[in-house]
Amino acid sequence: MARKSVIAREKKRQVLVDKYAAKRKALKEAGDWEGLDKLPRNSSAVRLHNRCKLTGRPKGYMRKFGISRVTFRDMASEGKIPGVTKSSW
Repeated sequence: MARKSVIAREKKRQVLVDKYAAKRKALKEAGDWEGLDKLPRNSSAVRLHNRCKLTGRPKGYMRKFGISRVTFRDMASEGKIPGVTKSSW
């Protein structure tokens, strides 16, 4: 499990990205680079990092499900993810 402060920081960045998305897009189209410099650094979508929604794990993230591979395997084994079954042959 990731530290609570790291998870909170990512959430804060996501809020800033959502807040400034329209303004950032308008400034880019206008070519106003000075205006872009005045926006908060964390309002850039490039600074976001995908993390597991349940544990906050930064690595092994599965985009389709929004969780890490470890959490995915546990949930799939317990039957908590619809349509996913353990293969055997």
